[in-house]
Amino acid sequence: MLEFLRRLFRRGSTESLAGLDPLSTRVIVGLGNPGPEYVDTRHNVGFRIADVIAARQHANWQSKPSLHAQVAVVRGEDRGAVVLVKPQTFMNRSGQSVREVLEFMAIEPQRCLVVYDEMDLPFGTLRLRERGGPGTHNGMRSVIAALETEEIARLRVGIGQSSPGEATNHVLGEFSAEENEAVREVIERAVEAVLAWAQNGASVAMNRYNG
Repeated sequence: MLEFLRRLFRRGSTESLAGLDPLSTRVIVGLGNPGPEYVDTRHNVGFRIADVIAARQHANWQSKPSLHAQVAVVRGEDRGAVVLVKPQTFMNRSGQSVREVLEFMAIEPQRCLVVYDEMDLPFGTLRLRERGGPGTHNGMRSVIAALETEEIARLRVGIGQSSPGEATNHVLGEFSAEENEAVREVIERAVEAVLAWAQNGASVAMNRYNG
């Protein structure tokens, strides 16, 4: 009986992802840390962008414990969809959740876009790339290690440099009152860039939004 319940729970927890066509589905991963204490921190820009997309598309978040993630599915007219993912493993172990989601859906990493904050870019700058190393971002480093490839698209959102030796406090701190209005505008532009990637491909999105 216990094993039956475990199987039933696993099946129910991934029900909304079943039946999607791996060749016409794209996955958008917003990186961040779960928990109310992290909601408004710089490190949760990826989560905030995913939340805005889900709200705009009227997609509900569902907890998927077996995949260590929250997911929201925007279904297309056929079996394809855009699947939004917020890993629940905390930033430095994000790769575990990303790998589990992609493996469950049988989707290649090249059909996935990872969205995250970037200290190495000026505040408000967007930079979309189709591949590359993780730079100094521990979340992206975890994703690349888990997937064993650098062939994965990423949208970096500049949050500006920290003071020397203050990187952790910077990314886990909240935006200043002066930055808040600008942050909302940056997130809106990032949402448009993500949707352009999903609908038109990386080249169109890069030409339109990089800079």
